[in-house]
Amino acid sequence: MPVILGETPVMTFEGYPPRKKWTREEVETFEKSGAWDGQHYELVQGDLINKMGKHLAHILANKRLFLALAGAFGWDFVLPEAPFCVAPEDYPTSDPEPDVIVLGRDPRGIKTTEPEADDVVLVAEVADTTLRFDLSIKAALYARAHVPEYWVLDLRGRLVVHRDPQAGHYQSIISYSGEERVSPLAAPDKFISVGELLG
Repeated sequence: MPVILGETPVMTFEGYPPRKKWTREEVETFEKSGAWDGQHYELVQGDLINKMGKHLAHILANKRLFLALAGAFGWDFVLPEAPFCVAPEDYPTSDPEPDVIVLGRDPRGIKTTEPEADDVVLVAEVADTTLRFDLSIKAALYARAHVPEYWVLDLRGRLVVHRDPQAGHYQSIISYSGEERVSPLAAPDKFISVGELLG
């Protein structure tokens, strides 16, 4: 039976030492200089998140998630590790690359360099060591962008589905176990087995 978890928790860094906050412009400058060759970072709220070092369980779960969503929405609408434009207030300091995004319209009609938040109907992350970050910081970032649905595939055995973004938080957060199925909001006639996603 799905478990209702409540609203997105608010994370703060009170009591932590000051940190250097990065902007998109600074990150692009470093990338162009070659200083980060061989490294891949994701910019989230001014912090650089290292995207390297995913292990086999994460890679396989990511593949299963991509294939399941492609089956529900069609190949052209599901993009792996693709950036998209977040809310205007977050744009200068955030350039996330979720594990999977699902577009709500034909990508051939998107003329910008990356999809806008309005083009995205579902964002999904696979989580193990990043679970707390994905359920708090990432959830709030996607809620502020008004992404209607955000999935976190927790490799410990559940799928956490976030819906109804309002005022920077998801109002509905439900956890589905491996024995359950879930239907995406944008494809209500398609059912995806959580157990199959988890392998």
